[in-house]
Amino acid sequence: MNNELKKTYKPFYEWKSKSLQREYTEPTPLLNADGTLNAKGWARKNVFEYDRKLVKKERLISRKEWDYYTVTDGKKQLLISFANVGIGGFMGCRLVDLETGVTDADASTIFAGDKFVPLKRIDCPGRFSGKTRTTEFDFHTKENCRTVYFKKMHKGKLLECTLEMDIPDCLENITTVLPFENKPTMFFMTTKQNCMPVSGVLRWGDYTYSFSKDTAFCSLDWGKVNTPRELVWYWGSAAAYLPDKNGNKHIFGFEITWAIGDESHATETCIFYDGKVHKIGAVDVESFPKDRFMEEWKFISEDGRFNLTMRPTFDNKSDLNLKIARMNCHQLYGIFNGDVTLDDGTKLPIKDLFAFCEYVENKW
Repeated sequence: MNNELKKTYKPFYEWKSKSLQREYTEPTPLLNADGTLNAKGWARKNVFEYDRKLVKKERLISRKEWDYYTVTDGKKQLLISFANVGIGGFMGCRLVDLETGVTDADASTIFAGDKFVPLKRIDCPGRFSGKTRTTEFDFHTKENCRTVYFKKMHKGKLLECTLEMDIPDCLENITTVLPFENKPTMFFMTTKQNCMPVSGVLRWGDYTYSFSKDTAFCSLDWGKVNTPRELVWYWGSAAAYLPDKNGNKHIFGFEITWAIGDESHATETCIFYDGKVHKIGAVDVESFPKDRFMEEWKFISEDGRFNLTMRPTFDNKSDLNLKIARMNCHQLYGIFNGDVTLDDGTKLPIKDLFAFCEYVENKW
């Protein structure tokens, strides 16, 4: 990581005080009429009212909007993604074997112009779909389920993927709005919706792979941002069935993202348990993993409620280097052990949980 990028990351233990964790519960405009940021904090549902016309783009592609679905059953990882950067965008579908690192299917399309405009919110009923000459997608959110569809001819064979995920009653998410220091019109707003049991199938020619709600979960990363050219971040996520001492199954997960922007108003960190968000403070790793990503990662939190260690098993790394733009990613899947603490003080032991945490350097 070059020195210029590293300056953007300030570990929480160097902060002068703990993050405020300001929670919003009522509808709030994201931006003021002059494009400056009005809201700074987090919510259990997306209450931030987004008007893309008010975004003051500091650069041609500083405004970015995306829908990013990650499905895993511990054996395979399926990514279905859409991104719009104003002058163009990307949609793609990728299936990776998490044991061998082999990419079983990978199809994508790049389009020009501001052709597709994603939904203003993702955690309420709505539909976002479209097609190009070669590709078709359909993301449909209903009251209690969400469906995702992707289709494209790829290397002379039809690649088609259909997913259906449950949205349990009262399912909460974590939506955060992070500012950037001395940049009043820039922001990073995301919704992370974890812990959705998912079933579906991907077909590519004669190849077929199926997901079952008994073993697979989907995590949705939805974003509306207006950012500086260079960013560094960590992002970790999990979803699994966690048995209690009586053998009853609970849906458990976590969301940990840090190092993006000014986190003094809120951090994108929480525990999910039976659909509810349990907010925790800032999370970091005990030591920076650069050049030794496959060694053990020890996570620490400012409030002591996230106490986990990851033993990496697979580095799903990629490095897109176009000279004028670069995205260097190490997405580490591994086995997590330790404990986490809920809002009421209940400590949950975590044993052999399969999840991931990534480190990314982004310049574009």
